[in-house]
Amino acid sequence: MIDVLKMKSVMDFAKKSIRPVIVTEQIPQSDAEKFQNEVLRPILKLQNELLLEITKHFLQKRKVKFESLSKQTRLDWIAHSLRNDNRMRGLLVGTIIGHFTVEEWHIFRTEEAELTRRITEMMIKRIQDQIGALLQDLNKSDDSKSSDL
Repeated sequence: MIDVLKMKSVMDFAKKSIRPVIVTEQIPQSDAEKFQNEVLRPILKLQNELLLEITKHFLQKRKVKFESLSKQTRLDWIAHSLRNDNRMRGLLVGTIIGHFTVEEWHIFRTEEAELTRRITEMMIKRIQDQIGALLQDLNKSDDSKSSDL
């Protein structure tokens, strides 16, 4: 029979071992800041490509002509969608939470509203900072669709 505790510790180690290391200043931090820097930032960096792909999917699904929008309107669309589109935000936040260990999940639950807000704000910033890559990917998709016709 499989030792469940041993399997859990192996899974926790595996999840943590694939996260990139992010060096931050060692200044006094609140529990939420510490969780953000030690858990959320590395997972967001790890999941960056998937976050962009999900955003691209939602742009296409919502038929947003992202490339024709002004830069400010693009930034606003990203922020508005991540704050107000429950499906999009839920899916993106879920890609982060899915990389938590059980212990991290228990910590997250104690400050869920604050940590979800932090995840959302970090995702907004991360995606906004990569609009160029998002546009490039969208243009590639459009080119491949038009060549299929």
